[in-house]
Amino acid sequence: METLQRTANRGSVSTGYDIDNSLKFEADNSEKLSRSQTTGTNRKKFTVSFWVKRTEPGAFQVLAIAEASGNDISFLDFESDDFLRFRDTASASNQCILETNRVFRDASAWYHIVLRVDTTLSTADDRARIYVNGVQETSFSTRTNFDLNDDTFWGYNGGSLTWGNALGEANYFSGYVADAYYIDGQSLAPTSFGEVDDDTGIWKPINASGLTVGNNGYYLDFKDASNLGNDASGGTDFSLTNITSIDQATDTPTNNFCTINPLVDNAFAIFSLTEGGTRGPNTAEGNKAVGTFGVSSGKWYWEGVTTSASGTNYWQWGITRIDMQQGLSHDPGQGSAWYSAENTFLTQTGVGSSDPTYNTGITSYTVGDIWSISLNCDVNPYQMTLRFNNSVAGTSANNTDRSVGTFASADAVMPFYFLYNIASDDTWHNFGNPFIATLSGGNSDENGYGDFKYAPPTGYYALCSKNLAEFG
Repeated sequence: METLQRTANRGSVSTGYDIDNSLKFEADNSEKLSRSQTTGTNRKKFTVSFWVKRTEPGAFQVLAIAEASGNDISFLDFESDDFLRFRDTASASNQCILETNRVFRDASAWYHIVLRVDTTLSTADDRARIYVNGVQETSFSTRTNFDLNDDTFWGYNGGSLTWGNALGEANYFSGYVADAYYIDGQSLAPTSFGEVDDDTGIWKPINASGLTVGNNGYYLDFKDASNLGNDASGGTDFSLTNITSIDQATDTPTNNFCTINPLVDNAFAIFSLTEGGTRGPNTAEGNKAVGTFGVSSGKWYWEGVTTSASGTNYWQWGITRIDMQQGLSHDPGQGSAWYSAENTFLTQTGVGSSDPTYNTGITSYTVGDIWSISLNCDVNPYQMTLRFNNSVAGTSANNTDRSVGTFASADAVMPFYFLYNIASDDTWHNFGNPFIATLSGGNSDENGYGDFKYAPPTGYYALCSKNLAEFG
């Protein structure tokens, strides 16, 4: 059971409680939430609870923080080596450090993190505890415990509370945050915020909105797009820095959406992803990218747009087999099927195999056109259709429901994207959670999920965990 609880939540569990929204943070935009503190309920006791989905690992990124000054500070962050750390310093001296031995790199999953502090406890190891998906972390590369009755900076009168950044520093967070609580004056167990699903053993959220949050406490549910800093517990709202309504997301722990996977080595160049894993690759040529979700059944739809490009506009959009991604030496282009800017449709079903080419007469792509892929995995072999601006890209006979080579029911596939001989580009992907107005048309699938520029074809669905649980 403990192993299952530690499994990151991919949102496919029927929860009985749905989290409707999250907030997308982007480091490149210097996005953050902040507000001031008054006299705390109890500076020796507090709880911070939230769900988080990372999209740009490998960087030092601050999550939740309370501070009086640069030397008097208490915060949670992801280290550049992807460890999770809690640190509390007074006058530049460490009062407490907990740095995990485990790393947090899974860009396809949501983690529930609880930090509970009570410095009045006699057992030193109990004065600060971290829980991930309901299970207490006990293995730390660095551990320094609070002294008995230490005061923290949570509840410091005149101090500040911030999400996504440390005061005066550049260590902004990139990813999604949902259902964020600060409980001032109480040290609460993770069972106040979540529970184990009886059928799967996976940790899932519960409705905790009735908790008493204390003088400085808050509950951020991110439901109000016009006021994403709203404290739903009735306290003082947070001020927004470089955050707008488009940063509200429906990617949540109870309905997890596909994004671009930042961890797959693409055999040509390491690419840069931004905007919640939906923008990029956008640096250098030869960038290949794959999605975080794989499917072997169901009908699926996604969109994208390249808003700028320099160099020869050579593109590929389609799918690639999951088994071609195992191992850093494999090229995502091996074992793929795609539409190409050469006005062709190609498949490569294995490493080193030849590329059958079909002259499909696909319409030439122009920067700014919105492309979409419809993938049908309920037939054998699979079928794909490419559209530009909601029109079949070429002759209907040659493009509509194009048979995807030998890809069949035994093959799990994921979205695939490739640019070659392009010095730079700016491509946005939309799996139903767009962060650019160009791709936000208010069109959902038949289950009511996603926001697309164009309505998905009848029977085709967004790549999200609720749809995967039904069709995937």
